[in-house]
Amino acid sequence: MVNTMRAATVTPGRPDDLRVSEWPDPVALDGELLVEGLLVGLCHTDLEIINGRIDSLPPGQDRMVLFHESLGRVLSAPSGSGFAPGDLVAGVVRRPDPLPCGPCAAGRSDFCLNGDYTERGVSALDGYGSERWAVPAEYAVKLAPEVGDCGVLAEPTSVVAKAWDQVDIVGGRTFHAPQRVLVTGAGPIGLLAAMLGVQRGLDVHVLDRVEKGVKPELVRALGAAYHLGLDTVPVVDVVIECTGVGPLVFDSVLKLGRNAVAVLVGLSTSDAEIPLAPSRLNDTLVFGNAAVVGSVNSAPAHFRTAAEALAKADQEWLRRLITRRVPLSAWPQALERGDDIKVVVELDK
Repeated sequence: MVNTMRAATVTPGRPDDLRVSEWPDPVALDGELLVEGLLVGLCHTDLEIINGRIDSLPPGQDRMVLFHESLGRVLSAPSGSGFAPGDLVAGVVRRPDPLPCGPCAAGRSDFCLNGDYTERGVSALDGYGSERWAVPAEYAVKLAPEVGDCGVLAEPTSVVAKAWDQVDIVGGRTFHAPQRVLVTGAGPIGLLAAMLGVQRGLDVHVLDRVEKGVKPELVRALGAAYHLGLDTVPVVDVVIECTGVGPLVFDSVLKLGRNAVAVLVGLSTSDAEIPLAPSRLNDTLVFGNAAVVGSVNSAPAHFRTAAEALAKADQEWLRRLITRRVPLSAWPQALERGDDIKVVVELDK
């Protein structure tokens, strides 16, 4: 008889069929951790899967376990893995393609060339939205005990850790000593990008359209400046663009100073055409020796950087990012729109 557990499952493109399913219990293979699922975080990618814009079921399945932002507690671990029962961990999302391509072979599947990677809870692999899950030790990242529930922020923090890594790599082409950064968007990704900027000792400016409430409060609690329009933002050395909003992407790049770097991490969800002044954009980049680079996903090294950043953060500030909790038994309620920053699903309820 197969032992089962509860899991949040979906069929991509069927938003009317969101279930708590009885799912086979995971069996940890050689080199794998067996993990008790504690929390998963909702992000826009999950909505894209539910609505069918991303549709890649695991082979042979008509449903998949959702969620890629994870937090769990180790139940068992292989000897010599560096993990022990009771450790808090997050699971890395992407796995290399089976060929593999050059970047995947080098441990950088976040730069996969042929697109045959797989991703937990996103593409061809079940996610972390279950009461238990197994993960190879090399795709798990240990979190400091004091981080607690905020360890569920490891995956989004890893995304912006990679963005900052790109700032360093691209900026390294010249004498780049950034002092001022603009972060567009005060959602979870934007706030975490701002947090890493503050941890670097930079003058951080955050742009969002919300006039009051928890977002401006959290930005100011970081010691950063909050802006409602680009007209009040000074020229910057770095832009981390987290919204994917077409006009804002281009307008924020125009704030770049000399030898500056913009990293785009926001995904656009609209195909609407927008007016653009290409000459001004061109001149900003050419005369300023400025660079714009896209960045998606993250490597295990970025998860480790994220774990360090979360441990270093003001834990009370981090806890304020989690604005709503939903039990697994009613997980579709996590999709209800509100003024939330980060909604999490409690997998033991």
